[in-house]
Amino acid sequence: IGEGATRLELGAFGISARTKRAMALEAAEQICNMMMLTPYPGFEGEGFSFPCRNVLPKPLQTPHPPLWMACTNRDTIKVAARNGIGALAFSFLDPDEAKNWSKIYYDIIKSEECVPLGWSVNANLAMVSAFSMHEDRAEAIRRGQDNFEFFRYSQQKLVAEDFTPGHSDMWGDFMEKRGDASDRLIQAAMSRAEYDGAGIGTPDDMARHLSDFQEVGIDQVIFLQQAGRNTNQNICESLELFADKVMPDFTKDVEEREAKKAAELAPYIEAALARKTYMQPLAREDVPVVKAAVRASVFDAQKQREAAKND
Repeated sequence: IGEGATRLELGAFGISARTKRAMALEAAEQICNMMMLTPYPGFEGEGFSFPCRNVLPKPLQTPHPPLWMACTNRDTIKVAARNGIGALAFSFLDPDEAKNWSKIYYDIIKSEECVPLGWSVNANLAMVSAFSMHEDRAEAIRRGQDNFEFFRYSQQKLVAEDFTPGHSDMWGDFMEKRGDASDRLIQAAMSRAEYDGAGIGTPDDMARHLSDFQEVGIDQVIFLQQAGRNTNQNICESLELFADKVMPDFTKDVEEREAKKAAELAPYIEAALARKTYMQPLAREDVPVVKAAVRASVFDAQKQREAAKND
């Protein structure tokens, strides 16, 4: 679930920043109902309306795919938790701040504030991270730092600065302002035995980065790869290096950790689902008939005329 953030997104559809959240949550709840009910009874709301229809296909997952919500600050972290939705944190935090977000999120999941938007609770906190790996730290920074910094720059620019569609050159503006920042960062990074590149560096650097997030309660990490002008070759090489040197240490006990977490949260999730008011299915006799636009008698008359012409 993404509310949209910039004037480019919201302005294109005439949506006010003040109403976007309520509209997004209202529509998302009804989409879950569409996936669960046969037929969907219909809904008339403030920003979303839809008649009674059987919406297909129904999902393979039970009861429906897990819900996630894009979160850029503490307020949206709280909104996700109150609605029993996984939080996709698109702010780039240090581990100490991530720990605060994790505590806020799970405290609400375990409280009476949590009333699920969907028909299940997805209690997970995922954090976006930079991603550029190489055995040579300087090369990892050279390949990834500018591209990742551009991703953050473009986010801020679209929110805080004017933009001319089809003419604004964000990459050119970014490179002009950035200058030799990456070269200076490489010089500083190479003088350290350990380096915190937030996902950019050697396999050892990445392992420390992920361990820090794991220790403060982050459930998943999303590697941002397709940023700026990063190349497919560099992305694939980073992925292969990660799979070979880093991933095995973080996957060896994943089933045990997930089972422990599920057992701890089970009573809270059960209580949260009990607080939800579910949309009820319609009885067969209450399902409205969708009237035909043309009656059968009209079709019969048309067929007779066509048959006469053929004769």
